[in-house]
Amino acid sequence: MNIFCKAGLSLLLISQAVTGVQAQTQKISVLANKPGVSIEPTMWGIFFEDINFGADGGLYAEMVKNRSFEFTTPMMAWKEIRKEGSKGKVLITNHIATNDVNPRYAIITVDAAPSGYGLVNEGFRGMGVKQGAAYDFSIWVKQNEGNVSLRAVLVSPEGEKLGEATVKSLNNDWERRAAVITSSKTVAKAKLEVYIEGKGTIEADMISLFPKDTWKGRPGGLRKDLVEKLAELKPGFVRFPGGCIVEGYDLVNRYQWKKTVGRIEDRKLIINRWNTEFKHRSAPDYFQTFGLGFYEYFLLSEDLGAAALPILNCGMACQYNSGEVVAMDQLEPYIQDALDLIEFANGSTSTTWGKLRADMGHPAPFNLKYLGVGNEQWDEQYIERYKKFADVLSAKHPEIVLVSGSGPGASGKEFEYAWKELRKLDAKLIDEHYYRPPEWFFRNAARYDNYDRKGPKVFAGEYAAHAKEEPQAESRNTWLSALAEAAFMTGLERNADIVNMCSYAPLFAHVEAWQWRPDLIWFDNLQTVGTPNYYVQKLFSNYRGTQVLPITSGGATLTGKDSLYASAVTDKPAKLAYIKLVNASGTAKTIDLDITGSVSNSEVKAEVLSAADLYSYNTLDKPKEVFPVTKTLRTQKNVLKLQLEPSSVTVLSVPVK
Repeated sequence: MNIFCKAGLSLLLISQAVTGVQAQTQKISVLANKPGVSIEPTMWGIFFEDINFGADGGLYAEMVKNRSFEFTTPMMAWKEIRKEGSKGKVLITNHIATNDVNPRYAIITVDAAPSGYGLVNEGFRGMGVKQGAAYDFSIWVKQNEGNVSLRAVLVSPEGEKLGEATVKSLNNDWERRAAVITSSKTVAKAKLEVYIEGKGTIEADMISLFPKDTWKGRPGGLRKDLVEKLAELKPGFVRFPGGCIVEGYDLVNRYQWKKTVGRIEDRKLIINRWNTEFKHRSAPDYFQTFGLGFYEYFLLSEDLGAAALPILNCGMACQYNSGEVVAMDQLEPYIQDALDLIEFANGSTSTTWGKLRADMGHPAPFNLKYLGVGNEQWDEQYIERYKKFADVLSAKHPEIVLVSGSGPGASGKEFEYAWKELRKLDAKLIDEHYYRPPEWFFRNAARYDNYDRKGPKVFAGEYAAHAKEEPQAESRNTWLSALAEAAFMTGLERNADIVNMCSYAPLFAHVEAWQWRPDLIWFDNLQTVGTPNYYVQKLFSNYRGTQVLPITSGGATLTGKDSLYASAVTDKPAKLAYIKLVNASGTAKTIDLDITGSVSNSEVKAEVLSAADLYSYNTLDKPKEVFPVTKTLRTQKNVLKLQLEPSSVTVLSVPVK
């Protein structure tokens, strides 16, 4: 059976899905000596949202789940250990009058034999530990009476001890104590046992375990291999913290940035809105500790050399859920949050929020340039609230570019209304979202060719082609979906004068704890895998360019005719032209590429991404089912003769004069 028929697809633009090889050579012209509109450094970026255990249990490297007993069920993820008749009990105490941010702690009383009484934590679908790697254990603890010591032990699912550390000489006042555990084996689903040995009573809170080898070696930091995957994308911006997470199911549960900064111990946990959003993927153990908060987001953006793009709640909860809005005469605190965030990011250390940034370890400003108002809201209630934000922020901070939204759809009544009203308000950047089947992406490669060049710019803030799926977690990230996105992205790049920012969404997903798919990067407790979609994003972002170049066939842009899509850019400092060619056909295509302004008889690097089966996808076990291959070609004078593989994406790096 022809591979394009496996799901009964009728992709109108894939016109060559037949066996055999096309004999006719197609001529394509690139004018490398005619650079056109500039490409923003922010063209290709990343979108982060704490969905699919993307933060807690993912990017945020904390390995202990419910470390401070603040989940709705205080002992969730914890169990008591009793060995050889040891006596002990645990009582979760709530002292909200003293600490309304982190009110719960455990009072543990023991009369333990040497083997001890204790608690065991299951981690986030287990704890991934590596042979020879060190892990930082810490606990806030106070000894009330007796003489007690602590022993922290990493164990395998079978109970085998992998490593341990002890904490002795406890004090009668709260203090943070720490120790290092080294694992003797690599285990994907280890557990942490904490034994309280001796006789007496202690109070315990913030029981924590982090890999010592975090991103940039920061204690209590980010999971290194996940950040490395982001760094390989060379993103122009990082959008955070979402997404629907910004809105919350209701306003009480909305994302509030001020609760995510300062000391880790002072950040108030809330339930994650994806906890029970999808009944078929319910995750009652999904909460937000905000160990990964706004400071860490800004720091990550800086590490990646990317512009930060924070999104703030505009006084509206998710319209798919409660649809709650704050009264217009009560909107001022939300606007003040935006003003204070700008001060936190950019203000001098003599200001309140600038001083907090400095106290957290970053005296220099983060140089924030962009700020999103609302996520995916629509209709009159959004426009009137956005206008209030824009009036204040534009007056007080004209240097900040505001990002507005056109709602959840790529067309329709709400979409058209938002664009009409936002044009009146002289909006600078409008966020458009597209979660559609692959056919939509193929058909819409020319979407921005006729957009008004004098109107607002476009932020393609959330997009992904949703193809068929199978039970395996990674299965929806098919080569077909990535191929369709690549075709669409040539149109985004070709229209870089109107499209200034683009990001695939969502970013991360744990293979055992996801709520939504497809996603760009999948992981478990030990490994990560880039999807075919990830490698498409990487090809476009790594070969970004500084200006758009004309690329045509028979005088027309390549937007799907004969199943070909193309864009071209020049990288002026590197003296290279990057030519992106997408062959959506089921047959190879022979191309004569005439590159005016290229260096004659030059060596050309080609990166090719392809797969024989449109429904191929990468998994943790098979990470290179769809993976780029590098080839070397050579021009004849200024012409490059090449054959595009069936259903392929090819990026050429051509030296130019």
